[in-house]
Amino acid sequence: MSHVKAGGSSKNIHNNAGRRLGVKRFGGQKVRAGEVLVRQTGSSKIAGPGTFISRNFTIHAAVDGVVEFAKVRKSKFTGKTVPRTQVIVK
Repeated sequence: MSHVKAGGSSKNIHNNAGRRLGVKRFGGQKVRAGEVLVRQTGSSKIAGPGTFISRNFTIHAAVDGVVEFAKVRKSKFTGKTVPRTQVIVK
């Protein structure tokens, strides 16, 4: 038999700061090159023309212009297509 007492449940351990994810520049807003447009976990939104995506899936503006969002169908490796939002800077 084990000789370790039962551990109680702790309720106040979830004390971490929010990750500040989301859309930072909305459609119709003017942006400069390098500005953060979207901070996200995974590629729920994809980078379109005039944008680039960094290692942590943050989408940045590659050129000066105006932000637009468009709905596109993206093909997965299995052949299934899924809807995605594409971020564009014109």
